[in-house]
Amino acid sequence: MDTQNPSAPPRARSASAANPTRTRHHGGGIVHENTRHTTRFVVIGNHLVQHKELSLLAIGLGCHLQSLPTGAGADIKSLTARFPEGPTRIAAALRELEAHGYLRRERVRTPTGRIITRTISCNQPGSRPADRPGNLPKAPLREAADTGCPDRRPARPAATDRPSRPREPRPRKALPAVPQPDCTLPGLLRTAVDLLTDLRRHDSRLLLSAADTAHLAPGVAAWLERDVLPSAVRRALTADLPDEPLRRPAALLAHRLSDRLPPPAPFRAPAPPPPVRLPLHNCDGCDRGFRAPEPGLCRDCRPTTGPGGCVPA
Repeated sequence: MDTQNPSAPPRARSASAANPTRTRHHGGGIVHENTRHTTRFVVIGNHLVQHKELSLLAIGLGCHLQSLPTGAGADIKSLTARFPEGPTRIAAALRELEAHGYLRRERVRTPTGRIITRTISCNQPGSRPADRPGNLPKAPLREAADTGCPDRRPARPAATDRPSRPREPRPRKALPAVPQPDCTLPGLLRTAVDLLTDLRRHDSRLLLSAADTAHLAPGVAAWLERDVLPSAVRRALTADLPDEPLRRPAALLAHRLSDRLPPPAPFRAPAPPPPVRLPLHNCDGCDRGFRAPEPGLCRDCRPTTGPGGCVPA
């Protein structure tokens, strides 16, 4: 009994701290009962489901996104309607997946010209190292891949010795139509041009070019023709402007001139002409003042006035 076994450990070894999933007791831990799937399944890598930095919610959400078919809703509103977690927790989980390369968001333009945000789920992170969280590149319209996220951007052609062709300027989009006045008096159009030129003093963003001013002047003249004061036209054009920079201020003003055009002024009968006032003269007989077309005798001094009137000397 005093013989010692040199191969036997002096004491039982504890579970390694580097492997916390290892059980402390032999025969314990999880046991799998697996049945092979033949339909309705998705292959998910252990690098996601056993990720050491992602939260459990982010791992589960990443698995759910990889199982969705192409075109299914993957925005916060759709995920909130599907799961009991609120939008704050789901948004945080999406940011985790995006930070670790399992999710990418791109702003794309549809054939109709509308810009949308497309969510791309990546089952192999790191295939596009240039994409980083918060960097949403403006990519051309393309279909999202069901597996993997390879870089589908077309390769740039090799440089040649041929001189590059200068890029043609993009055609300027025409401004919306504006109302036209019934009469084009020079004074009315001059007042309209002065009003449009003065708008930049009220808002520096309303600095118009000469071509834009010439296009908008008839619309302002149509307002003035309808008995609207210039101050009222100025308030209608400058009130409640958006806070962000104006890309096309002339288009905004043209829309307001057409959309807010007041009705014509009510009909008013022309006022009668004022009575003609004759010049004032002094009577040659009695020196009394009277109004007449020409100087002479007043009504009382004329011989035809009858008895009682004064007679000139």
